[in-house]
Amino acid sequence: MKRSRFLLVATACIAALATAPLLAQTGGGTHLTPCGVSVACDEHSTARRARKPGKKKPAAPAAAQQPKKPTPVERTPYTEQDAAAAVIPGLPGVRFWADSFGAFAEALPRQRGPWLVLSSGGSTGAYGAGVLVGLSQSGKRPDYSVVTGVSIGAVMAPYAFLGQKYDDKLRDSFLTLTSADVFEDAVRPDSLVDTWPLTEQLTKRVTPELLADIAAEHNKGRRLFVVTADLDSERPVIWNMGAIAALGADAAKGEAALKLFRQILLAASAIPGIFPPVYIDAEANGQKFQEMHADGGVFGPFFVAPPLWLVEPSEPLPISQIFVILHSKLVPEFAVTGSEKIFILGRTISAAVKTGAQAELALLAAAAKRNGTELNVAYVDSTFRQPAQTAFDQKQMTELFNLGLEQAKNGTAFRTQSPAPSGPTKNKP
Repeated sequence: MKRSRFLLVATACIAALATAPLLAQTGGGTHLTPCGVSVACDEHSTARRARKPGKKKPAAPAAAQQPKKPTPVERTPYTEQDAAAAVIPGLPGVRFWADSFGAFAEALPRQRGPWLVLSSGGSTGAYGAGVLVGLSQSGKRPDYSVVTGVSIGAVMAPYAFLGQKYDDKLRDSFLTLTSADVFEDAVRPDSLVDTWPLTEQLTKRVTPELLADIAAEHNKGRRLFVVTADLDSERPVIWNMGAIAALGADAAKGEAALKLFRQILLAASAIPGIFPPVYIDAEANGQKFQEMHADGGVFGPFFVAPPLWLVEPSEPLPISQIFVILHSKLVPEFAVTGSEKIFILGRTISAAVKTGAQAELALLAAAAKRNGTELNVAYVDSTFRQPAQTAFDQKQMTELFNLGLEQAKNGTAFRTQSPAPSGPTKNKP
């Protein structure tokens, strides 16, 4: 039954991250082929087991011996009042509620500038990576004053924030990625897979040098924001990653800042129930406890500003242009859905993600007009049909990267809406 369970895991990961629309379509139905139905699954599973630190092949258990069942993490109880007053020990002022407009406005740059908004999307983040690299190569990449990221957009955001200097790392993050670098099938009480491989990747990629570069840009007035979901409070949290990086320059706080930075990126990609949540140390009212954080995509596929501003902007924000990169398609796609639950789950989540993105884009378009801001949106074209054979398919990610790269270079990546009420829609580099 392990093979069947792994098929469900991989499919759910892809669907929940809005990649289901990009999977293979054959004949009259949609055939999902992540790990589980081909030799590729066995290869990835073997690679993960071989790479896990200190993990050895166990001896066959005695007939009467039963494997030890993992137990849930023991948590320290805390109250709603504690949550409201909670801070990260030794690292003050590094986060705020994403639905608090006052705290958000206070954290923003003082000068107007272009903003970059990176959405959820899992392996289809390769498309956004291609767009950004293409903009660099064409010499048309803005110096974004604010970069925000949700889910895979959060993991990409540090490289996107630092610009062309990190384009090679941004590209390689997708074109050399496999499922073995992200998760391993495991028995856990809090998730269907274990993400120790992703933790290992973040340890390698999030270095003191990376934090120093981010801190330098933060000190110039630019801002890097990442969204996670505080599952205890049922509220989105914005992490001021530049502020964390700047605190890391203090020798006494360097290790704590580095650890927190990595934890946030891990939490930002932790699909609830699929990937393990991340427990972040906090304190309030004289006691210490751990908050449970997960993928910020729970509250929406991307983040520009708190809901209050989207619904009825009370004051202008320092935005000259908004560039949103959606790592998914927006239009419905017909396919006869298979009668098994994995196919039903994938199609249902795919439809929900598209609907959510459409609704949020509609709110953003109206708010941008009221703010007098140009809105530019890039998304995966409905004609894209490269099938995926695994959860993180190299061929598909390469095709998505190349699609974004060429669109950015030839000026067709972004659809632009003028801030004028009657302004035309056009393509923009």
